[in-house]
Amino acid sequence: MNIEGIFSDETNEYVSIQSLKNRQNIRIQIRIFKDDKPDIILVNHQDNSEVVMSKLHSSEYFDFYYADLEDRDYLKYYFKIIDGERTLFFTRFGVTDYLKEDALFEYNKGFTLPDWAKGALMYQIFIVRFNRGDETNDVVDDEYIYIGLPVKHKENWDEYPSNFDVGYFYGGDLAGVLQKLDYLKDFGVEVIYFNPLFVSPSNHKYDTQDYDYIDPHIGVIVEDADGVLGEDDTDNKNATKYVKRVTCKKNLEASNELFIRLVEEAHKRNIKVIIDGVFNHCGSFNKWMDKEGIYKRAEDKYPECAYWSKESEFRPYFNFIGNEYDGWWGHDTLPKLYYENSKKLIDEVLGIAKKWVSPPFNVDGWRLDVAADLGYSHEFNHRFWAMFRSAVKSANKNAVILAEHYGDPSFWLDGKCWDGVMNYDGFMEPVSWFLAGLEKHSDRADMNLKGNSDAFFLMLNNALGKMPYDCALVSMIQLSNHDHSRFLPKTNGIVGRINTHKSEDASSGVKLEVMRQAIMMQVTLPGAPTVYYGDEVGVCGFTDPDSRRTYPWGHENLELLEYHRYMNRWHKVRKELKTGSLIKLISAAGAVCYARVLKDNVSVIVINTGEYAKKIDIPLYLTGMRDNAIISRVIYTNGTGYNVGRVTYENDNGYLNMEIEPHSGYLLVSENL
Repeated sequence: MNIEGIFSDETNEYVSIQSLKNRQNIRIQIRIFKDDKPDIILVNHQDNSEVVMSKLHSSEYFDFYYADLEDRDYLKYYFKIIDGERTLFFTRFGVTDYLKEDALFEYNKGFTLPDWAKGALMYQIFIVRFNRGDETNDVVDDEYIYIGLPVKHKENWDEYPSNFDVGYFYGGDLAGVLQKLDYLKDFGVEVIYFNPLFVSPSNHKYDTQDYDYIDPHIGVIVEDADGVLGEDDTDNKNATKYVKRVTCKKNLEASNELFIRLVEEAHKRNIKVIIDGVFNHCGSFNKWMDKEGIYKRAEDKYPECAYWSKESEFRPYFNFIGNEYDGWWGHDTLPKLYYENSKKLIDEVLGIAKKWVSPPFNVDGWRLDVAADLGYSHEFNHRFWAMFRSAVKSANKNAVILAEHYGDPSFWLDGKCWDGVMNYDGFMEPVSWFLAGLEKHSDRADMNLKGNSDAFFLMLNNALGKMPYDCALVSMIQLSNHDHSRFLPKTNGIVGRINTHKSEDASSGVKLEVMRQAIMMQVTLPGAPTVYYGDEVGVCGFTDPDSRRTYPWGHENLELLEYHRYMNRWHKVRKELKTGSLIKLISAAGAVCYARVLKDNVSVIVINTGEYAKKIDIPLYLTGMRDNAIISRVIYTNGTGYNVGRVTYENDNGYLNMEIEPHSGYLLVSENL
């Protein structure tokens, strides 16, 4: 039996609704190689009931079997394939001789995801390092103290981040993003994902101070004040300028208005906007806590805060023990929010969730920071995110909800909580190991995994097996981000961070040919390819904080940028690269080949990490392409550069014979079938 020919997934090609006179049926299909005649059984995992599948139709190479089931809200299922005395199982993971119960298929009638997010090309902006558009809102030297040290403004935009970077500000802001929207549009961006934008004392802004307003330091300062800290100041009692800037309602409202304008301008360019929500914890500067006394000294009136009064309406928002409170991972700068203790807190955060996806802000979705950590129990966490989803979708049914998550996300991808995740396990990790032999922080190397095609597919299939395919399609797939190493430095094989290496080491001996392979994989594997600002022009950097370098305006690698644009254009015009099925074609020493297939549209991707050229026979028949059909190479990259000339090939008896160069990548697309 041709095991490689067995295939099904959760796309509309294999799961569909059949409308009959008085009812609807769910039709589930699977394909089998045409010469094989096994018994195929669809198994309902919930009650172990079985349905013998029947042949529906045939193609040149395959027979398609189906079973019609009475429509229902939910079904978890798998296929049992009996060939004589041999029984095989087919799940999301593929074919196994045992039942892989963490990779079962699901039909979830009420779980719908926004079509615009499936495979959308996203662009992540760490706001303070992208572009400086307004110098009047810059944090100034000694404006306030954060984590025991006075903050500093960095005048030199090109200066590398230091090991303790959190209080250093380069001046990137919303005005700077507005100036670059046309650049983003030309690059092919369909969605901007912003790291946190709300009022916050840190440059990363994952310690929210006020969820209702954009930080004036990246927005607009209408009214300012004198009063920075002196040499003898050890706290923020004299931080008059900071107090004025972040508590004055005129500044806050003006900053929100600028954000509204930015979203409007993005939407005019058909670019969606996703913002970061940090709801597991807030910051010690937060107006509910106010440990620093910022709001006690504000001219505008604010309610009494939890740190200063046991009678404060906000006291139940936090887990106080005496005068101390619980901080996330023990950090007193990050007070953990105590939802189980306060319905008012729950209602307030759900109101915030709705506010930003509604007019006049009209944000298109949320990315949720450390989402699995929220609350004090697994059960409450799920209940909260179910409430969050209901609130967001009631305000904007097309908004997307994506969560930061490591490990198995299936608990939350049940149609009640999240739409997708930052898919570290299903992209960043397997690609980093396969192409570079390093894990995502560059803290560890394993050269046994570099070029290990079997390990790559094993990691990929394990991760994708734990989520519905539509969830995978909307999930962010990244080479780099603000928490991990930039990808380009991984190509030099250096293990470590800036506490063990010089910043300059990150760019030493990097291999652009490997970066180009990574970009090709990013825009062709399932998910929403999410480019971390500057990756497209060769920005380097070890893991956080070095990965948060500024965008090098005027010093870009324009050749890499142009290659990325070409790849983005193919990703946009080939719909199978957004929503098509993923089919493994070849796993060979140092090389992988896979296809994305949507009806008659086929893209084939070949990546060779080896030092030598090799000949391969690509089994095009697994994509459904008929004999003599034409497939064209539209872009390829190798050790010296890349080429966008079109070269055509013919499907010869189901195969394409190619010689692939060392350190190369190929994108081939079907012309006719």
